[in-house]
Amino acid sequence: MGKDPKATPGGEADSELGIRIKHMRMSRGLRMREVAKQAACSESMVSKIESGQTVPSLRVLHSIAHALDVSIASLFETPKTTGIVRRAGDRPMIRLKSASHSGQIALERLAPTEENALLEANIHIVESGAESDGAISHEGEELGLVIEGCMELQVDDETLFLQAGDSFWFASNRKHRYRNPGRTTARIIWVNTPPTF
Repeated sequence: MGKDPKATPGGEADSELGIRIKHMRMSRGLRMREVAKQAACSESMVSKIESGQTVPSLRVLHSIAHALDVSIASLFETPKTTGIVRRAGDRPMIRLKSASHSGQIALERLAPTEENALLEANIHIVESGAESDGAISHEGEELGLVIEGCMELQVDDETLFLQAGDSFWFASNRKHRYRNPGRTTARIIWVNTPPTF
């Protein structure tokens, strides 16, 4: 599995992520409280993220990226790649805090972030007990395949249990969240269009 030397190790905070968020916020003329309000989190949470004292959850990071009108990937410094192949062991990772604090979530980037890309693909690596922090919704479509472990996926009011080999599709404007109720790490190939992460 690829590791980006700039990605957040373990559960440690990423000061470079915080610096990039602060820079983008300030360059857009936004106050910390405005971003916090749009991200539905406290101003102190935004402050801790910007100062590198904490790692945001997937929901909070998604909401901050939305408030700044950028993708999640643009908040992380990833190695520049060329060509059409990303070799195993060379793919960057984005590491996030789980809402449950009992496991970690990481996104292994399968494709480079291109400015005019129509889709993106990641492997969501969800440790046992880890979960996304609340439901998110946005424009587009999502498609996934569980390749290891299991996942509980909630789309609107429907809760679905998936295991290795199961796939899913839904419109991204439906509120969605997930968690790993199993004892082993789950790996899910997750494709969405347009790029969100």
